[in-house]
Amino acid sequence: METLSQILIVVVFIAMFVVITIGKVHRYIPALIGAVICLLILMLVQRSFDNVVTVLNVGEIFKPIFWYPGNEHLESHGVNWQTIIFIGGMMVMVEGLAHSGFFRWLCLVVAKLVRYKVVPILVTFMLLSGFLAMFIDSITVLLFLASVTIELARLLKFDPVPVIIAEIFAANTGGSATMAGDPPNIIIGTAFGYSFMDFLKNTGVIAWIGMLAALVFFYFAFRKSLVSKQGNPGEHDDHYPSPSEAIKDRTHFLINSGIFLLVIILLITHAETGISVASIGVIAAVLTLLAAGKNAGYIIKRIDWKTLVFFFGLFVVVGGLEVTGILKLVAEYIEKVSGGNIIVIMTIVLWVSAFASAIVDNIPFAATMVPVIANLAPDPGALHGLSWTLALGTDIGGNATPIGASANVVGTAIAEREGYTVGWGRFMKYAAPAMIFVVGICWVLLYLWHF
Repeated sequence: METLSQILIVVVFIAMFVVITIGKVHRYIPALIGAVICLLILMLVQRSFDNVVTVLNVGEIFKPIFWYPGNEHLESHGVNWQTIIFIGGMMVMVEGLAHSGFFRWLCLVVAKLVRYKVVPILVTFMLLSGFLAMFIDSITVLLFLASVTIELARLLKFDPVPVIIAEIFAANTGGSATMAGDPPNIIIGTAFGYSFMDFLKNTGVIAWIGMLAALVFFYFAFRKSLVSKQGNPGEHDDHYPSPSEAIKDRTHFLINSGIFLLVIILLITHAETGISVASIGVIAAVLTLLAAGKNAGYIIKRIDWKTLVFFFGLFVVVGGLEVTGILKLVAEYIEKVSGGNIIVIMTIVLWVSAFASAIVDNIPFAATMVPVIANLAPDPGALHGLSWTLALGTDIGGNATPIGASANVVGTAIAEREGYTVGWGRFMKYAAPAMIFVVGICWVLLYLWHF
């Protein structure tokens, strides 16, 4: 029965992955169907109700340590409720910020600072994209940055596609710098008990060295093609939208900006305060909804519930792979191929993560690899190094293709909706070599720093 259940769950996992990659239906549908089938396999084939309880992991939420772990690490298997609750809370906060005009205001402030000159917009919007992605989901970053880029492109008469490609790359790279940056990092951090500062001190430095390398790459790749047909736009600043126009309600704008700042402080200090990321997510959501007042219902409706359901389904399927021993077998195979050499293991994890994330969604890949590297690491030091390797590989590797990460799909979709086609060929012509270049830099730095 054990072997049969393993085979069935692997088939379900592969089918789920294929359907998610094809992208014909929203990814929550195959994830949820896969989760239901996995639970049925555990109950009816493996006949282990204990494994069902382990995978669902609902009891974890009712433990005080879940909300306030202090210096303790809460072992988690199956559904990672820390990740789901934190992302849900951040979604609420981001909707509050968006509703108050915060993101459009910030983009227009940056554009005005560089006097609406196109190449400086490329550089500053890349830096802005990378910085924002350290604290909020890269999808949100691209939703607003790409829209403002197109608005400016129409005013200044330049092609926005190169800038959007560079913004996507910057968002995914900047997101690898912190625990809150990209969903794979949240999954890795909550699984192993890492803090915001743990990521910042390890992946953060490497990511921003990679970011500067990417900035130089895209500057030389696009500086000649990014020519405004407006002559010298800086001479007519008054013709362009003012940042103040983005603020719908000054009081709400200031309150939501304050909530954002508070959440950043809580994230940075949560290792010292002992507050879990789930608690921070709840604080962010409650404060935002209280500040919204009568608009709270609108914000709740705007939450991407489908993505939260996707995370739940994904964790159930990966939990099924874990409790049936499949992921341990994968770890043993990698160890056998590498001969147990930690440098070879690091190299395999980094490059396989990078190229796999270029083809398939990096979130399910990261969730699958977390228990694998836990089984591969011979000691805590090696586990730390492999964790940073996995984070950088999945986050930056997703840059190579238009479907490698959610931010890529959102950014290119906004451009195409507004009449600017971003084909696979054009995207990969610049993004793929940039990805290989930056991941190569990460490999060298990981080797020197952690191994």
